Amino acid sequence: MARVFVTGIDGYIGTVLGPVLMSRGHEVTGCDTGYHRIGWLYNGVSGMPRVINRDIRHITAEDLAGYDAVVHLAELSNDPVGQLAPHITYEINHQGSIRLARLAREAGVPRFVYFSSCSVYGASADRAQDEEGTTQPLTAYAECKLLVERDLRPMAGDDFSPTILRNATAYGASPRQRFDLVVNNLAGRAWCYREIRMDSDGTPWRPLVHILDIAQAAACVLEAPRETVHSEVFNVGANSENYQVRDVATIVGETFPGCEVTFGSRGGDQRDYKVNFDKIATKLPGFSPRWNVRKGAEQLLGVFERIRMPAELFESRAHTRLKQIQYLLETQQIDQDFYWKE
Repeated sequence: MARVFVTGIDGYIGTVLGPVLMSRGHEVTGCDTGYHRIGWLYNGVSGMPRVINRDIRHITAEDLAGYDAVVHLAELSNDPVGQLAPHITYEINHQGSIRLARLAREAGVPRFVYFSSCSVYGASADRAQDEEGTTQPLTAYAECKLLVERDLRPMAGDDFSPTILRNATAYGASPRQRFDLVVNNLAGRAWCYREIRMDSDGTPWRPLVHILDIAQAAACVLEAPRETVHSEVFNVGANSENYQVRDVATIVGETFPGCEVTFGSRGGDQRDYKVNFDKIATKLPGFSPRWNVRKGAEQLLGVFERIRMPAELFESRAHTRLKQIQYLLETQQIDQDFYWKE
């Protein structure tokens, strides 16, 4: 059993990660600033850990003392939000993450698990990129991920072991659901409107991974021998889970009864990448992905049926990161530096 401090515990992934770690015997404390607590879609977890309500920019070494590991998710969470205020994205996602790692090392925390992203590969679909492959970040969000990786790995030492998890694009049901991720968005459209009408031709490639497989990967890193994960980078996903977006739309359309799928012409999104996941499959003890897109679409259909999800909930700010952050800014609940106002 490890004492684990999880930042971003109230987010889309954190909400399922905390209970997964607890179910494996770990003692979990969460931390979250609470931007997205409004977005509770359904009661899908049996219990949540204790949560400290705090911006990661206000965390101190004293907050981290006594923990065996920090698992760090708490960043501005996607490309559109990152582009909304790039200087704040760098302050929180890059500088804030490195500050947190330094505080963890100062507090004597021996392990630090950082959630990076396969979006660092950008436009590289000519071949499946492994951890040593070409990186080509196309957004502030992806660039910050690489900057954290660059600055985090040299911090490794006898008393501090960072591990970097480059997650594929996440999907799947979470009580704190997001509908601004490709599988979840297509599933929501299929449920609410019985059609998926794509503006693009859907030819770009994306690697995809279910959030429960992401949680499993984090747990396996925490439970692995130190020498196996010390200063290592792992792509998180499976080789079988590289999809063209049009194939994802087709799978979702087949899963949701009566859904019509149509495609347009090639759009302006330059992100187009395939990823190789051999390393995590062979080097991380215990990790074995259990989900694919079709199974994930069936899970989402089951949730939507159970809660009879209306279209206004799907479209609401509660489940789209950009809409919620814009709302908090427009209503002056957070200031221009994204700090809560008193």
